[in-house]
Amino acid sequence: MSDTRRRVKVYTLNEDRQWDDRGTGHVSSTFVERLKGISLLVRAESDGSLLLESKISPNTAYQKQQDTLIVWSEADNYDLALSFQEKAGCDEIWEKICQVQGKDPALDITQDPIDESEEERFEEIPETSHLVELPPCELSRLEEIADLVTSVLSSPIRREKLALALMSEGYIKKLLGLFRVCEDLDNREGLHHLYEIVRGVLFLNKAALFEVMFSDDSIMDVVGCLEYDPALVQPKRHREFLTKTAKFKEVIPITDSELRQKIHQTYRVQYIQDIILPTPSVFEENFLSTLTSFIFFNKVEIVSMLQEDEKFLTEVFAQLTDEATEDSKRRELVNFVKEFCAFSQTLQPQNRDAFFKTLANLGILPALEIVMGMDDLQVRAAATDIFSYLVEFSPSMVREFVMQEPQQTDDDVLLINVVIKQMICDSDPELGGAVQLMGLLRTLIDPENMLASTNKTEKTEFLSFFYKYCMHVLTAPLLANTAHDKISKDNFQTAQLLALILELLTFCVEHHTYHIKTYIMNKDLLRRVLVLMNSKHTFLALCALRFMRRIIGLKDEYYNRYIIKGNLFEPVINALLDNGTRYNLLNSAIIELFEFIKVEDVKSLIAHIVDNFYKALESIEYVQTFKGLKGRYEQEKDRQSQRLNRYRRDARSLDEDEELWFNDDDDDDEGEAVEKSRMEDDFSDSYGKYMEAKKVSVTAGAANGANGANNNGKAAVIPPASPSVTPNNSSTSSVKTVALPATPVVKTALVGLVDYPDDEDEEEEEEEEEQSPRKRPRLSS
Repeated sequence: MSDTRRRVKVYTLNEDRQWDDRGTGHVSSTFVERLKGISLLVRAESDGSLLLESKISPNTAYQKQQDTLIVWSEADNYDLALSFQEKAGCDEIWEKICQVQGKDPALDITQDPIDESEEERFEEIPETSHLVELPPCELSRLEEIADLVTSVLSSPIRREKLALALMSEGYIKKLLGLFRVCEDLDNREGLHHLYEIVRGVLFLNKAALFEVMFSDDSIMDVVGCLEYDPALVQPKRHREFLTKTAKFKEVIPITDSELRQKIHQTYRVQYIQDIILPTPSVFEENFLSTLTSFIFFNKVEIVSMLQEDEKFLTEVFAQLTDEATEDSKRRELVNFVKEFCAFSQTLQPQNRDAFFKTLANLGILPALEIVMGMDDLQVRAAATDIFSYLVEFSPSMVREFVMQEPQQTDDDVLLINVVIKQMICDSDPELGGAVQLMGLLRTLIDPENMLASTNKTEKTEFLSFFYKYCMHVLTAPLLANTAHDKISKDNFQTAQLLALILELLTFCVEHHTYHIKTYIMNKDLLRRVLVLMNSKHTFLALCALRFMRRIIGLKDEYYNRYIIKGNLFEPVINALLDNGTRYNLLNSAIIELFEFIKVEDVKSLIAHIVDNFYKALESIEYVQTFKGLKGRYEQEKDRQSQRLNRYRRDARSLDEDEELWFNDDDDDDEGEAVEKSRMEDDFSDSYGKYMEAKKVSVTAGAANGANGANNNGKAAVIPPASPSVTPNNSSTSSVKTVALPATPVVKTALVGLVDYPDDEDEEEEEEEEEQSPRKRPRLSS
């Protein structure tokens, strides 16, 4: 199947009426048992997989267009097309389709779909029925011709018969000849009829008619007919625009005459569709589907022909980057490349990949680096559009290029820095270009579209590059405008620019973690950003607040300590108090910030806010946020107090070694009066034993808990005078509290020491500082 005659691309029409490329392969017509008929099969040239399997149905309307296209519909809103590499292959498959349907291969369409009622009306008409009979092509019969063309548009089968009649008699050429006569005679009535006729012929939606109407010697007469809309008092001057105003500029001479003719034709047909023809109604929207396809395949062909002409594109980029090129010439070259990239959007993904790789190999990015830094606004705008096509296609390709630049040039002319400076220096009061460039920068620094390979990590390398060479350029306007803790310029355009920069920085906080954290700490960036809380432009104050909110939302203690150390809540609280009782977005956003801190129980920030600002905030009672912060603060203080007192209670749980010591002691000396003095003598030795066991207990808290649980049933001797044991109500611990008597007391059940996860460090510190009262028996005199 390596025969190039059978090499095709498979297209399907999507919901937006655009053709989607399904792949390239080789077509054959074969009987398929499962489908019970001759079918078209297309197998992918890459892996042999089946791209298309379509039975040639006797009732399906197939159309042959432009000698290398076959188009048909398989179901409602599901159109297919085969684009052949060679005309011979298209003719071969077309003959097979016509053979299956019993049609004449000389026709460009086998039949048209018709609705059920029409099918019933025409089922008795034989296939050899006569074509629509056209009136003689004379001035006196123009009204009759116009009525005929208009009347057939509602009937698919009559549209087909009229199209065949127009083709078979060379009628289009005769009509266009009459147009020239009417225009010479200034026959307005005849010109109005010709407008209706030509418009109706376009709505027949036949590619064969388009080939005739859009040929070089006919298309301007077609445009002329469409100037005389009866609804207009004066005709439009479309031909004057196409011939005099719209100039075809060959930035580099195109030697291929076929390519030049194709470019002219595509521009004029696009003009007819977009400018001249009225927007079709809901009932007419499919009338021009073939015209859309005609333009689409023309664009694909133009891009392919230009891409294959290596000398042409090489010369384009050579002149674009040549310092000797005049500014006017460079402007034309940039506009050409922009249009070239716009045409490439009609290509399918794999074709677009090849297209942009070709541009990259030819040096598109170094060329953009030069033209984006030029003073000419038109050139910069066109270069920005080209850059957006490249970033949208492959951010990695752009990143790879810019990371190689520091070895060859200084920071000021790096491509990304050129883009940042163009964003900063946008002269548009609404900053339209800056907004577009900001979106491109965000795409470039987004880790989500960065690739990781076995040898290197693009994310790490590029972000390190960006923060080393580019971040200072991005933040320069912000730092310059907030020097000495006050805003130096607070006009609307500056505020808009700073808002864009803050939006990018906020994006960095969310996605870059380590790099942006280091940068914020080193530059004290948050303090400078919060100066903007004093701006008269509320949207800018909200951007600054959003930046801080994203930082706090990370719940990172490094950030929290930085905020506390710098007292960075002060400008936020001042803004809240200055806002007064106004219920607006700024008020709500600030309260939401403190509500987040309360709900997430960020302890360090809660303590800082209550300790330093609660007196200023306690009067705000229309929300419970600040009282809630105070409540959280008090709860934490109580918890800390209880934690400290836990080791100073009058009773404690005893571990197994200590209880064994007490039990042994009780067995030997139970009931003797010398118990008190014996304890005094032996206390230091036995307590040493206990502390050794305690160290083991701390390192294996879970094991101790198990030991306590296993020994809960072990009885201990209790002196008659000992008070009752009071159980602790805690659901997470089996520790019990006992009031110590004058004599040593042993509890009724042996429980292992409870290991509080938060308390390990504090326990070790307190063991070193002092003996806990729980571990020190009180001796009576």
